[in-house]
Amino acid sequence: MTLPSARGPVTTGPRRLTSTLYAYAFCDEFVLLYPVYALLFADTGLSVWQISTLFGLWSLTGLFLEVPSGVWADAVSRRLLLWLGPLLTAAGFALWVLVPSYPAFALGFVLWGAGGALGSGALEALVHDELDRLGAAGRYAEVMGRARAAGLVATMAATGAAGPVFDRGGYLAVGAASVLVCLLAAGVATRFPEHREPRAAGGGRAGGLRAGLAEARADRSVSGALLLVPAVSAVWSALDEYAPLLVRDTGVAAGTVPWLLLVIWAGATAGGLLAGPAGRLGTGGLAALLTGAALALATGALLGTPAALVLVGLAFGGFQLATVLADARLQERIDATDRATLTSVAGLGSEVGTLAVYGGYATLATGAGHAAAFAWAAVPYAVTAVLLKAAGGRSGARRGRGRNESPDGGARTQ
Repeated sequence: MTLPSARGPVTTGPRRLTSTLYAYAFCDEFVLLYPVYALLFADTGLSVWQISTLFGLWSLTGLFLEVPSGVWADAVSRRLLLWLGPLLTAAGFALWVLVPSYPAFALGFVLWGAGGALGSGALEALVHDELDRLGAAGRYAEVMGRARAAGLVATMAATGAAGPVFDRGGYLAVGAASVLVCLLAAGVATRFPEHREPRAAGGGRAGGLRAGLAEARADRSVSGALLLVPAVSAVWSALDEYAPLLVRDTGVAAGTVPWLLLVIWAGATAGGLLAGPAGRLGTGGLAALLTGAALALATGALLGTPAALVLVGLAFGGFQLATVLADARLQERIDATDRATLTSVAGLGSEVGTLAVYGGYATLATGAGHAAAFAWAAVPYAVTAVLLKAAGGRSGARRGRGRNESPDGGARTQ
């Protein structure tokens, strides 16, 4: 099934695209169930083990569907997947509050995981191709950075709104609001412009995946960009879940924890907004950014004071910025035909990395505490920075040889 092209003429400027994207990103994260769904599970009588299995089921659903959904997005309509995904999520949330039970929670997580997988890859591909059509591909990092910032603002707003709504109507009211905002996100998604022709059906979905992987193998810059995305996004995405525990370990009262979390997420929001000015940051600059963010993360965690959480916020801002820039590098290097497919492959790498971080974090935090676990989480970023710096040096050396040698290998005369 392929949706028709946008109603507006092909000459429409980027404003419709960006305004739709920012509204979609906000609606996608303005979910009042986020701060309380773990409480819903516990109040229904689920054990910690059962709740953990639900989280695992959610992650596994995303893992299994990440790449197939990207291939599907390239084969049909990316806009189709962007409005279908929130509908699946809405159905999952409705199940949770209407028939709260372990089977309903499990099915809800499968639907939520499927909905998230449908949008992963399809959104980035649609935005990049539409900007490219308008001659504004260079704005991709800026636009996606603002979209991520909009999502973080929505998360913080939902956290603040969940309490009053819950006090008035309990889980049913919070769930109803979450379902409504998902339906609103689906409606917003229908406004995305899309002017691409779906990929030819030759070879089917498996053929599309093979073509995308062949592109990555044939071009080292593509494979490098493909690996960079999970390298910069996987670790801090996992740390997000443990940030409240780090904040509580600074010795503050439980009621103060949400306010200090806002400091951390303000840093991440600022990182997204800086993606535009930092869009031309080279390999060396990206390595320096990761090094600084890693140092800030380790120092802020180990100091163990509320004031030091500002450093953790700066680190999250650096990681957010690096994530947007890594995605922009990938989009610049891949072919439009396989864009959603390869973006989903990168997303799969991020999901696998995040699951690995969950296991490693549990081991470290159990033995040494949350501050030490956060500090050790800075090590992969330091390693990535070293590898980036080395790769940049090799590229510079190759460019130098190209300038100073003649085609037959001899030195050029000046």
